[in-house]
Amino acid sequence: MLARKAYREAHAVCVTILEDEPGNADALFLLGLLTAEHGNLARAEELFRAATLYRPGHAGAHAQRARCLLALSRRADAVAAVHRAMESAPADAFTLDTIGVVLSRAGLHDAALPFYEQAVAKAPENAAYQYNCGAALQFAGKMDAARAAYLACAALGDSRGLPAAVQITSQLGDDNSIAALEALFVQHADDPDASLRTGHALAKTYEDLKQPEAALHWLAKAKAIKRTRIKHEPDVDKALFEAAVRAADTLRGRGTEAKGAPVFICGMPRTGTTLADRILTSHSQMRPAGELTDFALALKRLSKTPSNLVLDAETLDAAACIDLDQLGRDYMDSVRTSLGLEGRFTDKMPLNILLAPVILAALPGARVICLRRHPADTVLSNYRQMFATSFSYYNYAYTLEDTARYFVQFDSVVRRLENTLPANRFTVVHYEQIVTDLEAEARRLLDFCDLPFEAQCLAFHENTAPVATASSAQVREPLHTGAIARWKRYEAGLAPALDILEAAGCLTQGERAVR
Repeated sequence: MLARKAYREAHAVCVTILEDEPGNADALFLLGLLTAEHGNLARAEELFRAATLYRPGHAGAHAQRARCLLALSRRADAVAAVHRAMESAPADAFTLDTIGVVLSRAGLHDAALPFYEQAVAKAPENAAYQYNCGAALQFAGKMDAARAAYLACAALGDSRGLPAAVQITSQLGDDNSIAALEALFVQHADDPDASLRTGHALAKTYEDLKQPEAALHWLAKAKAIKRTRIKHEPDVDKALFEAAVRAADTLRGRGTEAKGAPVFICGMPRTGTTLADRILTSHSQMRPAGELTDFALALKRLSKTPSNLVLDAETLDAAACIDLDQLGRDYMDSVRTSLGLEGRFTDKMPLNILLAPVILAALPGARVICLRRHPADTVLSNYRQMFATSFSYYNYAYTLEDTARYFVQFDSVVRRLENTLPANRFTVVHYEQIVTDLEAEARRLLDFCDLPFEAQCLAFHENTAPVATASSAQVREPLHTGAIARWKRYEAGLAPALDILEAAGCLTQGERAVR
């Protein structure tokens, strides 16, 4: 009944069973699935928890409860619940896949992959399991196996499979997927997410074929469909940037006794944050924590601001009035309990640039590294990137003009932070300088983090740790300069964005060859 969405009938059956047997764990579990399907995750979590109380070894209930807890921003509790699911010897593909999803979303990618592989082995005809396994294999750097999983997903009729395979496969003049992707785009014209994925895959194909005009055409076409469904509020972005500047002023000189020396790597996405992270985490004393929302969540909980957003101007302003010592401790406790990290680690959430003043006030041992890249390349790389559609903070990237305006605000704020925050704890690193002088920049990064130089930091591409970002393929290759000044190849099509950058002083007149 649940599978065919006969919700009323399914609900009635479960209720009837529970009237006769209030402790029936299976009925509670099924009611939890039904409730989660309708978006009431808090109530679903209660039902799954009740099922585990009546049957402590119910692996499915533990796994689904963990998934709800993650969605409710309770990652440490979710990790504890998913470990109980793992200990309960799960045997069905649905639960195995759910465990993998929870582990992946919690940042425990190494642990997730075996569960995805078991799910696929038990139910190879399930396209979603194939796709999830493909993503985990990609994060682990197993590109051939990932490609095979994505293509299996596509063969089962899932529109996610082929675009994902194309993103990790070089498209050649006589060996590409243009015809199949164009057919997929037409087939899913009424599905904004499928159209977006397919349009991005076509853009990537035309980039491989060195046809930038066609690439921009497909990006604009795909993004236009999705943009009608999302909400981008430039005033909200502006308020956040202004609040970050205020925080730098109001928190100047504040400090705590909180322990820990994490390194926060931030900035706009696609500007070298993953590259800097891999360099640092190739060091024997530094481990990657991934892109965490833990600091923003800890601030939100302490500030008790009323909005449903984790990060907004009101919450940033509230940082001046909360217990910063408690904030620092809460963040460190969250990372330790959910990821098991002790000692030095990196947190690579790009949006932490907005929290930099609060981070440095709450954690006296912390360091913040902000990545910068040429303005036009930053705009292009953000526009080219297909961000998670459920993450509203990146909704600026659906038009070139909005992306350029966002960069102008980002640029202004970072310049202010450079002048306000202590230079021994906040530094700016330029992507182009890393690429053209790796050793000098690696030494500077390590020195900034109080780490001795280790040669393996220069061989970051040999780092075997999972990479769950858009750069998962690139950072496994030796360093090259191919992405520097990429915008020049797209210059004619970037004119609307370049005009905005030039008017704001972010781009000089002499840099443009086409007007």
